[in-house]
Amino acid sequence: MKYPAVLSFADIQLDAFDTIIDARSESEFALDHIPGAINCPVLNDEERILVGTTYKQVGAFEAKKIGAPLVARNIAHALDTLFADKPRDWKPLVYCWRGGNRSGSMAYILAKVGWPAVQLDGGYKAFRNYVSGALDNPPALDWQVICGTTGSGKSRLLETLESIGAQVLDLERLAAHRGSVLGHLPGEPQPSQKRFETEIWDKLRRFDPARPVFVESESKKVGNLRVPEAVMERMRAAPCIALQLDRPKRVDLLMEDYRHFALDPGALVSQLEHLSQLHGRAKIDAWREMAHGGQMPQLVDQLLVEHYDPAYLRSIDRNFVQYPQARSLVLPDIGQDDFLAAARALHAA
Repeated sequence: MKYPAVLSFADIQLDAFDTIIDARSESEFALDHIPGAINCPVLNDEERILVGTTYKQVGAFEAKKIGAPLVARNIAHALDTLFADKPRDWKPLVYCWRGGNRSGSMAYILAKVGWPAVQLDGGYKAFRNYVSGALDNPPALDWQVICGTTGSGKSRLLETLESIGAQVLDLERLAAHRGSVLGHLPGEPQPSQKRFETEIWDKLRRFDPARPVFVESESKKVGNLRVPEAVMERMRAAPCIALQLDRPKRVDLLMEDYRHFALDPGALVSQLEHLSQLHGRAKIDAWREMAHGGQMPQLVDQLLVEHYDPAYLRSIDRNFVQYPQARSLVLPDIGQDDFLAAARALHAA
C-alpha cells in the first residue's frame, strides 16, 4: 500500500492504529473527537481564525501564504516532541474536519518520514455521520434495566457491576449529570451532545451481545443531553430489575451523594426554584427554610415523598413496558458489601 493511504471510516479498524491524531484546533477537539484520539493541531484556534479571515477578506492565495508556515512549524514541533520516539513501524491515523488540507499535510509529512500513515477520508464529518447512523440502528443487546426510586442506589449498583466485570452503560456518568433537577455535578460541565453520543457509540460497539448489558431506567434527557431515540426505545422495551431500599436509607444515600448541597444550601434552593410551578410558592419557601435551617435530612425526605416518588411512579409503568414483571432486588443497607452482594447476584444470574 502506498502511504499516506486515504481510507473511509467504514474501511478502517480503530484498534489497528498505534495513535489516532486529531489535527483540528483545540476547540474542535473539545467539542467531540474519535475515541482515543490525541489533539495535535495543525492550526490552533487563533491561527485558524487568522487564516479563515484572510481567506474570506483577501483571498485563497494570501490565506495559504499565511497558513503554510504556521502549518509547517506546528507539524515540525509535533515531530520534535510528540512523535520523536516513534519506531519505524508506528502506524498513525490522521484526520481533520473533512479530510482536507490539515490532515493531508500531517499525513504527507509522516509518510515522507517513513511511517505507514493513514488519512481518514472525509475526516471528523464522515466519522460523525457514521456514528449517527449506528445510533439510529443500535446493536441487538440483552438489556437489563435497573429501576428504582430516587436514592435507591441505581448508580452505585451500576458502578459495582462494572467493577466486577459486568457490561454497563452508565448514561449519567457519560453525561456528567445525575439526571434530575438537582443532578448537576459541581465543577463538572456536561459534554456536548455530539461527545455524549460518541461515548455511547463507543460503549455499544464494544459490548458482547451474548452477555447482558445493565443500564439505568433513564429519562429521554440526562440534564441537557438527549439519549439517542433508538437506544432509548431498546432500553424501554427491555426486562427490568426493581431495586428496593427503605426510605430512611435512601435519605442517607442521598445525603452522601449530594453532600455539596449540605455545604451550600443556597445552591440547593436555587435549583428548587425550578419546581415552583409544580409545587407552588408556599412549598418552595418552606423547603428554603428547611435548607437554611439545618434540616437537610428532613428536607430530603420531604422531597422524596412529595416530588420524586410520585414522579417516578407516574412515569415508570408508562415508559418501561416490562416493569410490572420486574424482578425485585432488595438492598438491606447502603454499604459497599451490600452493593457488591447485589451486583454479584445479578452478574451470576
